[in-house]
Amino acid sequence: MSFLVEAVSSILEARATQPGRYRNCTLETCPISASVYGYLPNKAANYFFLVCFAISCLAHFFQGAKSRSWTFMIAFGIGAFGETVGYVGRILLRKNPFSREYLTIMLVPGTVAPAFLAGGIYLTLKHIIIIYGRKFSRIAPRLYTWIFVFADIASIVIQSLGAVVASRGTNVKRGNDIMMVGLSSQVATLIIFGIMALDVFLKIRSYRGQWNASTLALRHTKRFKGLLIAIVIAYTTITIRCIYRIAEMAGGWRNPIMQDEPAFIVLDSVMCLVACLAMNVFHPGFLFKQSYATIKAEKNGHVEEMSEQS
Repeated sequence: MSFLVEAVSSILEARATQPGRYRNCTLETCPISASVYGYLPNKAANYFFLVCFAISCLAHFFQGAKSRSWTFMIAFGIGAFGETVGYVGRILLRKNPFSREYLTIMLVPGTVAPAFLAGGIYLTLKHIIIIYGRKFSRIAPRLYTWIFVFADIASIVIQSLGAVVASRGTNVKRGNDIMMVGLSSQVATLIIFGIMALDVFLKIRSYRGQWNASTLALRHTKRFKGLLIAIVIAYTTITIRCIYRIAEMAGGWRNPIMQDEPAFIVLDSVMCLVACLAMNVFHPGFLFKQSYATIKAEKNGHVEEMSEQS
């Protein structure tokens, strides 16, 4: 993680440094339009998101510890924490919008946090399949976690590689292009996940009478139905946010999209916050618990069946 932070910090600082007369700017010596974002982040909005993400972060760690859903806790806990730190950076930018250090505090967590949030979403599909029945999946349920979490990590590594190339200063453009590949691969992973999840959903819907009988009571609860809706909402908002980030960075630094704060608030801040809060309200801890109980029961049933046959 420290390597990623250092690498991403290098590229962000390299890309954010304005050549010529704006290289060593302060609010007293340069116009605000010369900064990366071209504006002072809105105080009320950024304090609002800072507090909301901090509360969501604490809630995810508490809910994860209480339900012993450690992996999901790490994914959404770190994701929400990264968003919180990012808004600390945005508030600091109000003091000095030309500070590379403040810019790094804002942008590094913003690069990493959504990957953790997406990873948390990926974890849920395996357990949903087990609740309905393994036969509705074209691959073993555990493979969804391995495939998509690995792809998520790979996108971060690619972005890190681009950061290293650009930070050397010999070919910044190539490094930036590699970083864009990492961002694009993150969106591609989300889209492929969505397609495969939709395929599972359609198969489940087509075989209503063949759902796992042992989990009937759980499937009829409001919190299970609410969780399914929350997962769809979180997936959709994170996907929208990642697509926005590609558009934001594709035009280069100080482009009109990057300097449009209302667009950032709607397509980044709100999207990530909705994802975090949706998974707070319908935390999947109970789903994981029932899923593991189902797996254990299936294994025990299989062992008993083998004993009877012998």
